[in-house]
Amino acid sequence: MSDQQAQPAQQAATPVFNIEKIYVKDMSVEVPNAPAIFLEREAPQMEMQLNTQSSQVDAGIFQTVLTLTISAKIQDKTAFMVELQQAGIFRIENLPAEAMEPALGVGTPNILFPYAREAVSDAVLKAGFPPLLLQPVNFELMYMQQQQAKAAAGQPN
Repeated sequence: MSDQQAQPAQQAATPVFNIEKIYVKDMSVEVPNAPAIFLEREAPQMEMQLNTQSSQVDAGIFQTVLTLTISAKIQDKTAFMVELQQAGIFRIENLPAEAMEPALGVGTPNILFPYAREAVSDAVLKAGFPPLLLQPVNFELMYMQQQQAKAAAGQPN
């Protein structure tokens, strides 16, 4: 009888990590030097900035926003610029406190990045350029570097 009573307690404490919704929160594409930029024959130099931010929306509900800014330049002229906020809403419950920050700092961005990658490639293609295939990002390494920077600055995790 005690085994049957223990089962509901164990089920209640089972960690939950579900994707509730993935969406583009904001996106812009600029081709400021069109049409002249399309006559250039040089390959553009790419620069990418990446940022993630997570916040609690409700009890057990979190939003992560992956922000990408990609600019392509040929010499000193901007060929294109894409700014994207790829977001996701996640249900995360019964996770130990020490696992919550890595789940939001590594797990959720890893889920969002393929969607962001596809959105950027489609936007660049529709702007008149060849598709842009973003290289994979190691969010675990980024998270560890952020934690090390916080520790060096004397900030709590």
